[in-house]
Amino acid sequence: MNDWFNFTNAGDVASPALLLYPERIRENVRRMLQIVGGVARLRPHVKTHKLAELVQMQLREGIDKFKCATVAEAEMAARAGAKDVVIAYPIVGPNAARLLELVRGFPATYFSCLADDPAAIRSLGQTFAQGARPLEVLLDIDCGQHRTGIEPGSRAADLYRLIASTSGLAPGGLHVYDGHIHEGDPVRRRAFCAAAFVPVEALRQELLAGGLSVPRVVAGGTPTFPIHARNLSYECSPGTCVLWDFGYAEKFADLNFAFGALVLTRIVSRPGANRLCLDLGHKAIAAENPAPRVKFLNLPDATEISHSEEHLVVESAQAKEFKVGDCLFGVPRHICPTVALYSEAAIIEKGCASAFWQIARTRRLTI
Repeated sequence: MNDWFNFTNAGDVASPALLLYPERIRENVRRMLQIVGGVARLRPHVKTHKLAELVQMQLREGIDKFKCATVAEAEMAARAGAKDVVIAYPIVGPNAARLLELVRGFPATYFSCLADDPAAIRSLGQTFAQGARPLEVLLDIDCGQHRTGIEPGSRAADLYRLIASTSGLAPGGLHVYDGHIHEGDPVRRRAFCAAAFVPVEALRQELLAGGLSVPRVVAGGTPTFPIHARNLSYECSPGTCVLWDFGYAEKFADLNFAFGALVLTRIVSRPGANRLCLDLGHKAIAAENPAPRVKFLNLPDATEISHSEEHLVVESAQAKEFKVGDCLFGVPRHICPTVALYSEAAIIEKGCASAFWQIARTRRLTI
């Protein structure tokens, strides 16, 4: 259906709003499982959606390992029933004590985290020496993005040995995010990915030859997901594909996922014959990318004229067909930070907004 996004009680949903379409999301989860060949090596990233209901949806499919970016997301996943959660972020400062409290509060969930610095490793060890069991720490490897992590090589091997020898800690393997690889051509993407992981694999073999345990390699994100899915020794941690967005859809045409999340906005003014002003400002759609930051399914020729905190002005040859109060349905360019702008999402099932799900968008829940 060309108007699959519409629903009968849109008039009851205040705008701007985040809309989720569970059946399309379930289909994306099924496609993820098909790509990786089952649940054993799939560790979806929850930072895209921050929703307990979505974690539970994946648990029902047999997925029990997850990845997250914050202590709050880890708590949300544990409360939803996740069995294994990697916090894919360096744990420093007060977050170490928060993580220990999380481990104590959710004994049925196995938590681990990342590190790339010797002082941080020693500090984590001091904190978790108080714990009932060692904390698994994955060494964060920089394979080219130069954001966090350490380049694979002798210094990385030394840091891994430090993790293994630090009281309170245990070596959890390697975490390797290749977010710098965003080639649209899948052949070129595979070539870049293969080159980036040659030294990673060399490091893994060196650690194993030295008698160290390397329980897992958590590799990649959504763009390289199908590439790492072919390596049976790697865990895959895609995130965006569970909801999808037009930024990835345009760049990675080979990845076949459905739009499972939209924004609902209304026309609040008509500042010109061909212009419409919408209630979709920077505070309602991720604004870190250049325009267009949203594409409207029922106004595809809309061109952005201006964008501010609470307003988006667009121009369209179809503007005369719309009146103040009419709804537009938009696909965000970047869904992950768009979700984080909302406290709840309206759930659209069987052509109706049937519920609202609470988004764990804050940095602290109870811990």
